[in-house]
Amino acid sequence: MKRHLADEIIEEKRKLPPPEETDPVIEALVRDIIAKVADKWTMLILEVLEENGTLRFTQIGHHVSGISQKMLTKTLRQMECDGLVKRVIHPVIPPHVDYSLTALGKSLGSAFCGVWIWAETHHADIEKARKLFNEHPPRPAV
Repeated sequence: MKRHLADEIIEEKRKLPPPEETDPVIEALVRDIIAKVADKWTMLILEVLEENGTLRFTQIGHHVSGISQKMLTKTLRQMECDGLVKRVIHPVIPPHVDYSLTALGKSLGSAFCGVWIWAETHHADIEKARKLFNEHPPRPAV
């Protein structure tokens, strides 16, 4: 069902003519957002929070294997700055901080779901292209 809906949306977008002029403000925003959210840590944290709901800092770190505390802190701060996560500090000793996805963060997760569906749909084609490329690598430029 998801695949059918995604295919319909893609087909409708293909029918639309490309904009005659790209708004430089929108273009800059899109490039900035892609640069910030397309890194692996943001996507993994997004997935962890989507699957598990509200989590503490250490719990997120346990779910995202390989991430350092420094990188986890940096990524969560950037996600909070962009409005993707909400941080709640509970005034207890020791301090207790919870992180959860905002509506904006959830919508980003949904948007990246389309990439997952695309990869799932075209997995065999990608593997075939990679195999062909590895069997016949391009010649160096002269």
